[in-house]
Amino acid sequence: MSHAYTLPHGNTVGTLIATGTECLTQAGVGFGHGTANAYEEAIWLVLWKLGLPIDAPLGDEEESVENQPVTPEQQAQVAALFKARIDSRKPAAYLTQEAWLVGVPFYVDERAIVPRSFIAELLADGSIDHFLSDKTRKVLDLCTGNGSLACLAAMAFPEVEVTGADISTDALAVARINVDKHALQDRVTLVETDGLSKVPGPWDLILCNPPYVNADSMSKLPAEYLAEPELALAGGRDGMDFIRDLFAAAPGCMTEDAVMVLEIGNERDFFEAAFPLLPVFWLETSAGEDQVLLVTKQSLLAQAKLQSQ
Repeated sequence: MSHAYTLPHGNTVGTLIATGTECLTQAGVGFGHGTANAYEEAIWLVLWKLGLPIDAPLGDEEESVENQPVTPEQQAQVAALFKARIDSRKPAAYLTQEAWLVGVPFYVDERAIVPRSFIAELLADGSIDHFLSDKTRKVLDLCTGNGSLACLAAMAFPEVEVTGADISTDALAVARINVDKHALQDRVTLVETDGLSKVPGPWDLILCNPPYVNADSMSKLPAEYLAEPELALAGGRDGMDFIRDLFAAAPGCMTEDAVMVLEIGNERDFFEAAFPLLPVFWLETSAGEDQVLLVTKQSLLAQAKLQSQ
């Protein structure tokens, strides 16, 4: 369904943001790839196109850029970017080729899913540190996509070696850009693999933001999500196909005190239906306590034993 909309206009940064917000709202675009609403996305697109810092002060702050003048040429450039966002229905990150996680910039394009994992918050704020053994040295980021979590893990834990693994050669090519961008070549290794098959470890910590969207939800996703690689999203009928295989293989690839941090998005009901006997720790993020969980090797072994009885 097409929507009538008026492109952003105005001779200051603030008016471009205000009219840009209205434009995106009128156009009925979808959000969830780094922004939650039209206002946040308008800020991102306007500031990025004008070459201003994404975190430039707005509002009543003395250094606010809202009253900064913009030229007719800049107005036209901003309008063209908004038109591309609306007409293509691509996530803004694919147009800017940049996505931010916990304040760190990462390159992204259509070869990889737009990074937005809440695991990034847990790495940045140390929420999982007390679950880790003092001997934690080898970290795996499975389904690494553009490599952002692998890079953030290397930044959070200076003593560890990190491997970013993915089945997609395209995604790994994007991850290579980010590993190089953040000068982590000596700390982060990239491996092409289907699940854990070529990364047997053993690992002290496994991070994983897998394909977990159930089939019904996949059929109802906004166009912005359909612009992403389906391989990174679709998790089968109940969203748990990849996770079932992962849980079966993981204990054999984990050290004795190892833990896995797994993102499952809005699929907690399906997760608990699939693994009713598995004790896990639900971790609090900015999205609540239902999106990310932590499970130990011992819990996975215990579950496997119960299932076999």
